Amino acid sequence: MSRIGKMSIAIPAGVTVEFKDSVVTVKGGKGTLTRKVEGNIDVKCEDGHVHVLALDEEKETNARHGLYRALIAGMVKGVSEGYTKNLEIKGVGWKSQMQGNKLVLNVGFSHPVEFTAPAGVTLACVSPTEVSVSGIDKVVVGQVAADLRAIRVPEPYHGYGIRYKGEHVEHKEGKTSGKGKK
Repeated sequence: MSRIGKMSIAIPAGVTVEFKDSVVTVKGGKGTLTRKVEGNIDVKCEDGHVHVLALDEEKETNARHGLYRALIAGMVKGVSEGYTKNLEIKGVGWKSQMQGNKLVLNVGFSHPVEFTAPAGVTLACVSPTEVSVSGIDKVVVGQVAADLRAIRVPEPYHGYGIRYKGEHVEHKEGKTSGKGKK
């Protein structure tokens, strides 16, 4: 039995959770999220808590037990608080700006890179070198942040690139002159 799957999920005020026809629907102040539950998993909502139950002892069911508990907990937090990922842009003359609903990045290419966020995700330029990605779906927010970072991954010699705020990039030693070798 999954240790994570056994833990109950507290439902905050203003959030409702429904399980009907193998679909979990979570409604809250920030929006609504739904997810299909596959396998022998049951979801019970009682006394302000959500319990995810495995209906058999199969290995695959055990793995999904913890997975769906974590996904539902993420949905509950998303509709009540939301998720935010912050990215930093490091590089000489590199910057970002919003043009309507598009994020325009000048990150060392010969042309600016335009990035449009999918539905449900909000992009904002906190400063010219900092971008904020926010939304209610943890998976989508994380994927958009990863897509932005992939435009210019931090390189290890100078540290230029787009990185998560607070991310540590290992710096490598550059070439040596080779003096003293014969």
